[in-house]
Amino acid sequence: MVTAGPGRGRSGRRHRALPAWLLGAIGLAGLVAVVELAPRTGLVDERYLPPFSAMVAALGEQAGTAEFWQSLLETLRGWAAGLAIAMAGGVLLGILIGGVPLVRAALNSTIEFLRPIPSVALIPLAVLLFGTDMRSTLLLVVYASFWQVLVQVLYGVQDVDPVARETARSYRFRPLTQVRTVIWPTALPYVMTGFRLGAAVALILEITGELIIGSPGLGKQIAVAQTSGAVASMYALVIVVGLIGVLVNVAARAIERRALRWHPSIRRETAS
Repeated sequence: MVTAGPGRGRSGRRHRALPAWLLGAIGLAGLVAVVELAPRTGLVDERYLPPFSAMVAALGEQAGTAEFWQSLLETLRGWAAGLAIAMAGGVLLGILIGGVPLVRAALNSTIEFLRPIPSVALIPLAVLLFGTDMRSTLLLVVYASFWQVLVQVLYGVQDVDPVARETARSYRFRPLTQVRTVIWPTALPYVMTGFRLGAAVALILEITGELIIGSPGLGKQIAVAQTSGAVASMYALVIVVGLIGVLVNVAARAIERRALRWHPSIRRETAS
């Protein structure tokens, strides 16, 4: 039998003592170093991948313009509006469809047919209806995020304890009372999962719509920078989009933990 010696034990303890955020910071610093050194040492052409310092300088220039902040606002506004519409529609229809087995059975095949359709396939229709207006991208965002929320809510409603449901019916609870006291507490963890997934998908489709359709936002600015040969500015805007994605994920998880602080899974996560 192989046993760990004193040195190996101390090394394992030192590794476990490193916090997760520090390990993440080390990995990020390594990526920055690679991006900085690769073009400077000639491994890649600076025309295609400028040094990281050049990206940061370009980002500083971008941050000093009103156009950048206006584009950032347009992106965040489109993302928030699309996610809000998708959440409202997904939760409402999910409870209505999932609460009636006959309706769910009738619509199940329709949902399974529409859900896999890529949102980008709707771009010709969106442009035909709204042109390059913000509403074209909003259509893509709502369509993609809606299915993330709807499917999770349907799973949540299906997970309701049949005994609790029958008890509420035997006591003649009104439909809204049944939703509030029986369905919603069980479905809420699924709703929050749909919210977290929908938030990420909404951002992806917002940027995609702006890139391809040309509606106002950071995606359009990335496309303009690419076509004009401003490679450093293009990468700088991509970095901004990546940071927004990180913030969206962190915020979604924080909201999820706060909304589900009573749930056993969140309690175990907090305790650990």
